[in-house]
Amino acid sequence: MKHFSSVFALTLAVSGYASSPSIGAVMTTPQSLPSDAVIGHIEQVASFHDAMPTGVTVSAKGRIFINYPQWGDNAHFTVAELKNGKAVAYPDQAINTFDPNRAGATLISVQSVVMDPIDRLWILDTAAPGFSEPKDGGAKLVAVDLATDKVVKTIVLPASVVLKTTYVNDVRFDLRKGKAGVAYITDSSISGPGGIIVVDLASGEAWRKLTGHASTSPDPNFVPVVEGERLAVRKVGKPPAPFNVASDGIALSPDGATLYYCPLSSRHLFSVPTALLLDRSANDEAVSLAVKDLGEKGASDGLEADTKGRVYAGDYERNSIRQRQVDGEWVTIAHDPRILWPDTLSVGPDGYLYFTSNQLQRQAQFHEGKDLRVKPYSLFRVKIDAGPVSLK
Repeated sequence: MKHFSSVFALTLAVSGYASSPSIGAVMTTPQSLPSDAVIGHIEQVASFHDAMPTGVTVSAKGRIFINYPQWGDNAHFTVAELKNGKAVAYPDQAINTFDPNRAGATLISVQSVVMDPIDRLWILDTAAPGFSEPKDGGAKLVAVDLATDKVVKTIVLPASVVLKTTYVNDVRFDLRKGKAGVAYITDSSISGPGGIIVVDLASGEAWRKLTGHASTSPDPNFVPVVEGERLAVRKVGKPPAPFNVASDGIALSPDGATLYYCPLSSRHLFSVPTALLLDRSANDEAVSLAVKDLGEKGASDGLEADTKGRVYAGDYERNSIRQRQVDGEWVTIAHDPRILWPDTLSVGPDGYLYFTSNQLQRQAQFHEGKDLRVKPYSLFRVKIDAGPVSLK
């Protein structure tokens, strides 16, 4: 034992410690210790010191738009354009001021903004502030012409697809289908069935597919761990409750033949042929049989795809952005402690992938009413050398 003590003391001395510390003492060294490596290079595009943003999209000319769902931050507007680094109500403050008597004509709580292939800005209004039941006639798609900054089309989603539990989340477009194109929307309900909503942009007709299917539903065995803690809804005096969110992220392949999607409460990526989603006569069994489980990708909020056929996913458990190669292999293109809940992903025309980092996991509902978010929230980008999927 004496020999062991001498060797231990020598080891400490070689390591830079002057003497053997007492039990429980903190050992320090002038040398840096190994730590988690940063992967890739992310650039901060903008910072947000007020409400928490979720969505982002970039126009062909480089204009950047973001949105703020009404989740309790009392955002003065729910859609904005970034001008000289400042968020300004878009297309104007009037449409961003909700009028209960004009639910279909004013914005209520926007979850996503997306450019379409002909550079129109589409606004996806959940009409469900705070994940409440959607307001009648309020869930909608709104198209804005960027040349005039005016609304040119509004499609109020029918009650047949907007259930009392529906929370429309994200959207992708294929303008080659039908007379004016189609939109695919995820229903990321937290209390009812998830699913995919398909919208005919010419007629405004809409229908649901994969409602309640396992691929659009929270994984019952999923236990997320973010910043070292199980992510759960926590209320004072009550046991933690699972945070179950259905189909959320969505992306289209460059040929428009495949729709990729994922529940937020899952680590799996799924795909389905768009032909079956567009075929209103295709029965549930046929669509279900065509769904593919493409395996684990990490726990993701948003998804995106590029012109090279690669799929992107955030990984909110690991502060990362991941890229799925055409052969199915995943690689991490960005890993950084500043990536605190990567939310929406958007490929810009400049060869960058843009994404919001909004600290969603630090909201009060997950910490017994204590808001642990630290401003600012960020918009980042990382170079990918590819462009956005454009189906027109």
